[in-house]
Amino acid sequence: MQITQDGYTLELAENVVAAGEIEFRFRILGPDGHAVTDFDAIHDKELHLIVVRRELTGFWHVHPERAADGTWSVTLNLPEAGAYRAFTDINPTALGQTITLGADFAIAGEYQPQAAPAPERTVTVDGYEVTLDGDLVPGEGRLLTLTVRKDGEPVTDLQPYLAAYGHLVILRAGDLAYVHVHPNGAPGDGVTAPGPEITFHTAIPGRGTYRLFLDFKHGDRVRTAAFTLPTTH
Repeated sequence: MQITQDGYTLELAENVVAAGEIEFRFRILGPDGHAVTDFDAIHDKELHLIVVRRELTGFWHVHPERAADGTWSVTLNLPEAGAYRAFTDINPTALGQTITLGADFAIAGEYQPQAAPAPERTVTVDGYEVTLDGDLVPGEGRLLTLTVRKDGEPVTDLQPYLAAYGHLVILRAGDLAYVHVHPNGAPGDGVTAPGPEITFHTAIPGRGTYRLFLDFKHGDRVRTAAFTLPTTH
């Protein structure tokens, strides 16, 4: 993602920060160079902030607060040194469409490179098993279905999180090409079941190995299941 798109710019307060708990601050500048304060909501929030390690071994999806002067801030705990990227999904009212801006920053300290986990179709997080069905095929839209189980039993009472039963962020290893998709159907539409399956229609920008991060809510907590998936064909 670009730092600037359609005249809007992501400006980080700091490009190098200390490891540990930090106050992460930034502004969105408009075409006139001033901080933007008018946004239309996207899935219940004016701004979605995604922070990842460049190796895609760390992922945070949070929702900062905006001050009256247009400065956004959120507390993050980033314990490991290394290179990171921040993405902001926004819909500036004056623009009338959703855009994603991205900017790099670094956590100071001794850097220990990490390899992305090997591909696997089932991962476990906090006692939940999440299974991924479907493939990523360059040039083709495909359905990905993620099935949530706990203690071997299907979870059929997923809770809405930001107006959806799941949020899926897909990032390509290497250049961090970014896709953020929401599931087919919506809570309360009379058709979409609250689990155990969450289905997404996805399209990717090209070949490569991708990391997929699924946010889902159950038992009043949001959890993230992460997968590594290479493209096919």
